[in-house]
Amino acid sequence: MFIQWQNRMRALRGVRAWAALLAAGALAGLSLPPVNGWFLWALAFPVLLIWLEGQAGLRASFRGGWWFGFGYLMVALHWIGFAFLVDAKTYLWMMPFAVAGLAGFLALYWGLGAVAARLLARGGLPLVVALPVSLAVTEWLRGHLLTGFPWAAPGLAANGMAGVVQLAAVMGMTGLTLMVLLWALGPLLVGRGGAARFAGGALLALLLAAEMWGEQRVAAHPTVNRPAVTLRLVQPNVAQDDKWRAENTRVIFDRLKMLSTAPPHGSAVTHIIWPESAVSFFIDESEQAQAELAGVLAGGKWLLAGALRRELRPDGGERVFTSLIVFDDRGHPVSHYDKWRLVPGGEFLPFEAVLRPLGFRRLVTVPESFDAGPGPVSLAIPGAGKAAPFICYEVIFPDRLVDAGDRPQWLVNITNDGWFGRSTGPWQHFAQARLRAVEQGLPLVRAANTGISGVIDPVGRIVVQSALEQQTYLDVALPEALSPTPYARFGDGLLTALVLAVAAAGWFVRKSL
Repeated sequence: MFIQWQNRMRALRGVRAWAALLAAGALAGLSLPPVNGWFLWALAFPVLLIWLEGQAGLRASFRGGWWFGFGYLMVALHWIGFAFLVDAKTYLWMMPFAVAGLAGFLALYWGLGAVAARLLARGGLPLVVALPVSLAVTEWLRGHLLTGFPWAAPGLAANGMAGVVQLAAVMGMTGLTLMVLLWALGPLLVGRGGAARFAGGALLALLLAAEMWGEQRVAAHPTVNRPAVTLRLVQPNVAQDDKWRAENTRVIFDRLKMLSTAPPHGSAVTHIIWPESAVSFFIDESEQAQAELAGVLAGGKWLLAGALRRELRPDGGERVFTSLIVFDDRGHPVSHYDKWRLVPGGEFLPFEAVLRPLGFRRLVTVPESFDAGPGPVSLAIPGAGKAAPFICYEVIFPDRLVDAGDRPQWLVNITNDGWFGRSTGPWQHFAQARLRAVEQGLPLVRAANTGISGVIDPVGRIVVQSALEQQTYLDVALPEALSPTPYARFGDGLLTALVLAVAAAGWFVRKSL
């Protein structure tokens, strides 16, 4: 029966083939948070492999890879559509174009990955090895080309795989992508019998070994807190359609102050963190706001606040940044970080000269435009050591996360996931932040306007987290950092070695597969 099913799958053509691949890709999309059905890859990914085994042409291979990728990305990225409901009267018409258009564009990488796998197979590398290797490489490219958008990499499925996620400390997210795809084919190889059964068994044994190693690594690194540092993460839960209205400016500022001065849960608070764009005015320019902050921060507290910031250009114009600003206990700004990876379509409009005349607009229209900062920095936070800040979407990028020449002691991510309501988006965003902590061996602190605020220790253990759409604050100690992980030291350089090792192993046993 198993052999008959494979033969029928290989023989599918036309609409029936595209529908089967689309459905299989959609099933794989459920492997990501919050479902965390990582095992679904073992049901979905073999469909693409088996169908490709029945094809000879590059064009058919591209179409098959594209349809699978389109199904996967439509499910994985459907949360983007929620952003268009915030101001539905203005933006709802753009929703299908944005969601399906983005998924269709990113699925091109899956189509190209399938073509690359076919070419490698013609060169003698077994397709069962060539396909995971090729897709891992094209997924890496998806995270780098045209500003990059690595959201929903298959490696994120490791979030639900307990100890396996610890491999991120060695091979990063793209390395996890390669391993997830290989492991997904393990049961298929076992079912084929013969020498393939041995290869499939070896893959599943490797999965078990990775799980055991990861569990041991977590047990060997209990959460150790830094003395005399207590953070307060403020989650004001301001609805997105209320956030930028002028009449709400005072209400929002007062809510932030109220949450910041509420009685502590335990030790006295030393540092307060507000989320991305916490206030809608230039707080570092307001003497009244800074005077009020002095009252909030009395007693030696420090504030890390997400806010807009501007600078004058030589021509008299303005440069506007979305920033994290550090305030001392007198309410004075002492340092800042400017977001440098801006959201395409949100904070800037790609191909603006073409798209703006067609009616497309950025989702964030206050201010008229954002400027990008210079890149990752380590900010010295008195009493808490050096922190590497990143704002919202920047947390999805494993590369250039921190200043390589000035390693921080913790990561701080401020965000506003109010755009995405109770969709899967905030859960996936938080899971990607967790991967960054494991990759770097650094604790990560996250303050969201709404979404999921929390603290993650350097092995990915969630110390505390908030609920969605809840006005709250969290008081928590700051965990200590670990020594730099292999991924922190070598980055994706180890990925090249892993890809070559897997390809070499596939070539060595090619006659068996």
